[in-house]
Amino acid sequence: MSQTIREATADDAGRLAELAAVTFPLACPPDSSPEDIAAHLRRTLSAEKFTEYLADPDITILAIDAAGELRGYSMLVARPTSDSDVASALTLSPCTDLSKCYVHPEHHGLGAAAELMKATLDRAASSGAAGVWLGVNSQNAKAIRFYEKSGFRKVGTKSFRLGNAVEHDFVMERAV
Repeated sequence: MSQTIREATADDAGRLAELAAVTFPLACPPDSSPEDIAAHLRRTLSAEKFTEYLADPDITILAIDAAGELRGYSMLVARPTSDSDVASALTLSPCTDLSKCYVHPEHHGLGAAAELMKATLDRAASSGAAGVWLGVNSQNAKAIRFYEKSGFRKVGTKSFRLGNAVEHDFVMERAV
């Protein structure tokens, strides 16, 4: 099946939310409560939130489109971070936030994530960023390995609230 990586549009909001409902839980620590995950999905990864993201001129969402089905997405936020832990860890400026990068589990191990990452980094570079940063749960060894393989390095830590739990993330950064 052929696939393309393209900029998402407002018409994709519902499909992005459906994809997020499948992919976000995979990035959570195993002891995360289903209620906390569901609340996070409602609060930040709903179709309504994706509609807002897609209308924001500082946000770019790229999607892997396989014959009309979305199989992965990334979200770049091109504005300074408001998180003081992140700001003090970053070494590159301007540094764009790779806020989300997910691929449907049926496409893991097929090169889709590497293609999406390359397109995402190219987009950040073409928009004038010197670097890209991301936060990844410190327990998500698979994602950390992927990000390191993609050229990211750990530069700090930050907290991430998932419902009632406070998770610990690594801050990773790379030049583009």
